[in-house]
Amino acid sequence: MTAAPTLHFCTDPGEFLAAAGAYLAADPVVGTVVATVAQRMAARRAEGVALPEDDWWLVVRDASGAVVGAAMRTAPFPPRPPFLLPMPQEAAVALARAWQRRGERVRAVNGALPAARACADEVARLDGGRVAVAQHTRLHVLDQLAPPAPVPGALRAAGPDEVDLVATWFGAFTADADEQAGRPPGTSAHETPDRAELLRRIRDGRVWFWTDESGAPVHLTAANPPSFGVARVGPVYTPPGQRGRGWTGNAVAEVCRLLTAEGARVCLFTDQANPVSNRLYARLGFRPVVDMANLVLVD
Repeated sequence: MTAAPTLHFCTDPGEFLAAAGAYLAADPVVGTVVATVAQRMAARRAEGVALPEDDWWLVVRDASGAVVGAAMRTAPFPPRPPFLLPMPQEAAVALARAWQRRGERVRAVNGALPAARACADEVARLDGGRVAVAQHTRLHVLDQLAPPAPVPGALRAAGPDEVDLVATWFGAFTADADEQAGRPPGTSAHETPDRAELLRRIRDGRVWFWTDESGAPVHLTAANPPSFGVARVGPVYTPPGQRGRGWTGNAVAEVCRLLTAEGARVCLFTDQANPVSNRLYARLGFRPVVDMANLVLVD
């Protein structure tokens, strides 16, 4: 009889990266969310910033001791959904049971399919309720950039004095994305970085504006610093009055050129319910890698 996978919970992102770094590096596109968050939190911890005490990181090992999965629970917004990378189904089920033993209430699960679904189904079986899909997402990686037809304007990095506009557009992104996908605005729980984090991203040169011919910002594209050689683009936001003018495609293409010039592979997420963004990124040269979902437990 094959031994069941073992689950090791960590509260230190540095400990997690030491254990799971090789696993994340082996497939850095699929692992992008966990890798970027873990490295960001490890850097904050090294700076002396206290991390939330109930955050955790998970390493899944098979009978031989090899890492075969990973997860985390670091979301600051309710209901603080854990995020799962691909893992064996039995590990996903065991994770739901581990939460119950730990007295940890989980009412939403995000991450790669089918592991996230298997885990959420077991939570529902143990704690009641049913599983509903809040959002289907798809992770894409850039193969060969196919630049769009050029439009007037230019890309430039956002400055620290523009943090208020950056914060406004970061906040508007989620509500507008819901509306474009046919959901009520605000349906999708999503992290909006606080002002200090936005300033860090701006000073790191990871937030850009597309400006029109007058120099006014008309679009925002941001990206995470590369983790294991992969940089994830997002959010990508154009205010409603500026849409349909080619700003988004040109801005994302230019950001992709900058990231590629740094030696990074580029990836991004799309909402499967938003056909406009999916068509745009396909035209730019992105191809799908893995389907993910944000799942909620409905009482």
